[in-house]
Amino acid sequence: MTPTLTDVAKRANVALSTASRAFSDPNRLGPQTLRKVLTVAQELGYEPPVARTAEPTADAGTATVAVVVPDIANPVFGAFVKAAQGAGWRRGQTVVLADTDFDPDHEREVLAHLREQADGLIVCSPRLDGEEVLDICGRTPAVLVNRETPGADCVLADATQGMRQAVEYLAALGHRHIGYVQGMQRSWSNAQRVELIRTESERAGLELTLLGWQSETVAGGTAAAAGVLASGASAVIAHNDLVALGVVSGARALGVSVPEELSVIGVDDIPFAEVSQPSLTSIAVPMVRAGALALELLGKVIGGERQTPRTLRLPTQLIVRGSTGAARTRPAGHGAVAGRAKAERSGS
Repeated sequence: MTPTLTDVAKRANVALSTASRAFSDPNRLGPQTLRKVLTVAQELGYEPPVARTAEPTADAGTATVAVVVPDIANPVFGAFVKAAQGAGWRRGQTVVLADTDFDPDHEREVLAHLREQADGLIVCSPRLDGEEVLDICGRTPAVLVNRETPGADCVLADATQGMRQAVEYLAALGHRHIGYVQGMQRSWSNAQRVELIRTESERAGLELTLLGWQSETVAGGTAAAAGVLASGASAVIAHNDLVALGVVSGARALGVSVPEELSVIGVDDIPFAEVSQPSLTSIAVPMVRAGALALELLGKVIGGERQTPRTLRLPTQLIVRGSTGAARTRPAGHGAVAGRAKAERSGS
């Protein structure tokens, strides 16, 4: 049965008139009340019969949109920003950029400042909880990317398909023990990938070792390499391509060759993945598409087309290259290196 506005009001525990204002005149509601109504509408699948008739928050064609990312030096965020800027330019919008350097406190400051300066915000891979991001943004329209939060427009790179393909591929190559090098502790994407690789490893009958949180950089992957080798895993999936490239470098420094003795898979499929030595097998993430879609969703809200919040999930795909191969047993000498690394890590 198709949900009605009355159903939304009852579930949200608000008056019918309040639920109606959420779609016809949202500026008359407080941010928390508005979000509660929109969250319930999203959960029930309620769609208002018409777009809201209140004045738009700004002229969507000349709006200023702020894009907030955790690290512009990471190529995947660079590609996202480039796509967002291109979509904004075609719409006549001004797109400004802020980099929070993975710092939650800095992220709070940036969002609090930009909500007063911009007509809308796109927050990509925030380190803060999604609810806190929305609280800080207040009445300024916001779209979250790679952070799923009820009551908000969200664009997600859904790693389900890509992770399943990666684990199944490693199993087909004969690997029976794999590892996963985690990203940073506050990363929503990392938490999702951990759950996915646990599920897929169990489905494939593989032993899984989770390696501790690392900075999402080449240096983080290099630091993780000794732990990967000490675990005994013959293949490893890293949180992103930068970490994966660091694992390759760190393994090489410890005398272990990729893919002959260790298979490595990254996530993101950045341009460097194709030209690295060996070329990096990676789970491609559609961040260019995400950048364009985020601008489109935000533009509808800025232009006055308030609808039930949407969550868009974009599929991922495994791209096979030279860093993965058939499972082989590492020579005793390499095992000794890994054993020493494990002993050193345990003693630290």
